[in-house]
Formats: sequence, C-alpha cells, structure tokens
Amino acid sequence: MALAREESSPLFAGTVAGTLRLIIYLALAMVLMVLDHRNGWIWRLRYTTSVLVEPVYRLASLPAAGMRSLSVAFSDRKLLTEQNQRLREDLLLANAKLNRMAAVAEQNQRLKQLLDTQHSLDLNVQLARVIDVDLGTSRHRMLVNLGTHDGVKPGQVVIDAHGVMGQVVEVMPRTSLVMLVTDPDHAIPVVIERTGLRTVAYGTREGDLLSLPNISMAADVHPGDKLLTSGLGGRFPPGFPVGEIQSVEPAASGMFLEGRARPAADLDRSDNVLLLHDLAEPVGPPEPAAQAGPPSDLAPAPASASSTALPPRPSAVPSPAASATTNPAVQP
Repeated sequence: MALAREESSPLFAGTVAGTLRLIIYLALAMVLMVLDHRNGWIWRLRYTTSVLVEPVYRLASLPAAGMRSLSVAFSDRKLLTEQNQRLREDLLLANAKLNRMAAVAEQNQRLKQLLDTQHSLDLNVQLARVIDVDLGTSRHRMLVNLGTHDGVKPGQVVIDAHGVMGQVVEVMPRTSLVMLVTDPDHAIPVVIERTGLRTVAYGTREGDLLSLPNISMAADVHPGDKLLTSGLGGRFPPGFPVGEIQSVEPAASGMFLEGRARPAADLDRSDNVLLLHDLAEPVGPPEPAAQAGPPSDLAPAPASASSTALPPRPSAVPSPAASATTNPAVQP
C-alpha cells in the first residue's frame, strides 16, 4: 500500500517560492508598522473595525447579561422580601410592646386608685387579682386569687376604686367566688345621696343594670341621683358608692316607681379588687373629751398648799391679869 504524501503548507513551503513569499510578507508588515507609527492609519482602521464589530459583541453578550440581570433581580427581590418580612415582624412586636405598656400603665393607674381609696377611707382591706369573670344570663360571678389560706371569709364585701362590686359567697383554699351586685340573686340596701331615701337595689339579668322596684310614687327620685350603701343589715358598710340612677318609670303594678341604675364599679374591666375586713368594734368606755380652756403653757401655775391655806385670825391683846394667870413664870 502506497504511503500518503505529506502535504506541505503553501505559505511556508520549503521551496524558493515559499521563502520569497515570507520575505514579502515581512517587508509588508514593516511598511505597515512604519506607516502606522507616522500617520496612524492602522489606528483609524482598528477604530472603524471596532465600531463595526462592537454591535456583534453586544449581541453575543446579551444572553449572559440577561442571565446576570435576572440573577441580580431575583437576589434583590428575595433580599427585599426578607427585609420586608423582618420589618413587618419588628413592627408587630413594637405594636405589641406598645399595647402592653399601655395596658401596664392603665393597670398601674387602677392600682393607684385602689390604694388612694384605701388610704383615704382608712380601711382594713386585702388586694386581690381577678382570675375569671362570668357574666351570663343567670349568674354574675367573679373569681379572685385569695382563699381561706389568706384569711378570706364568706360575706366579705368586695370593692374597687369606684364602688361596691359584690360579696364573697364561696371560699376555696386559694380562690374565692364573688357574687356581683348585678347578679339576679343579689340585693343590697342603698340610700339616695340627694334625698336620703332608703330602698333596696336588686340585680337583673341584663348584667349591667340594677333594679329598684320598690320606690314610692311620691318619692323625689330623678335620673342622675347617686346610690350609696345605707349600712342596713350590717353586711355592707355605709357610704360606699353603688350606682347612678339612669331612669325612673312606673312599675307594672302601678303602685310603685321602678328605677334602673348603672353600677358605679367597673364590673367587666377591673383587674384588681379590694376585699374589706370587718372593722374592730371599740372596747371599753369612750375616750374622755378634751378639757376646754387656754393652752397649758399660758395657764398660771397652781399655788402650793401652804399658800392656799387661810391665814390665822389675829387674837386680842391679852390683859396683864390674864397674862399672869396663864403664864405663872411671869412675876407681877
């Protein structure tokens, strides 16, 4: 089998013609370099060529640039989404903290009102926290966090900073059940502050009103009158706010007036309440009244016994005979 003849390069062939072509090319290159160095023809040609080729480069780089732009846009969108989510969470947390601070400030205000009530009235009370409130249609009760271990007893009066809330009806070891004044089974003796009229306020099924069904037709009762505890019955101390008359209308029987009153206490908003303890009755006789008169530092000092005694009455001058008789030592 005949071997294939190696094909030589037509430009740099190992013949005289190839060498001559190489010399011509080198001479042409040197001429172009000299002309470019002196006149800048090659630079102009390169500039014109770059202007023509640049759109091709841009067109060729469009897919890569597009992918890079999409990647950057996706990354920026993801970063912006994460930042937006984080800012939303921070805003919600800040709002929650602000609401909590407002609730704490309101709670502190209510506690301050309770303490002011205790100090102004000089009461023997216990501070209790409300655990649960039941304002149903048939019962209005409240659960507090004090019980028999804290000295709570059935029948204790419960108040807040605005008025009477109810009384303790059931005591457990750590908690106590309070019947509110609006409970249908509750009644409290009251007195109208303006006129001094005594009556009884009963709870209703509405949950936010008190009923006064036994007001005389000739009684002077108007909306806006304040109700205070009268002290009758010995359970509720006198003088505590109970409510305010909202309306007065003739009863269904036509023999009495029936009033509706709104409780003074915040039955559905109080978080802390006060449990009243029975005040100790005074023992022994009353204190003596203070003596009237000038101050002790301006009063004159008391005189001594010798100076206050009456002086002896002076006796008559004795006669010489009497002197001789009474005193034998004296010679005439």
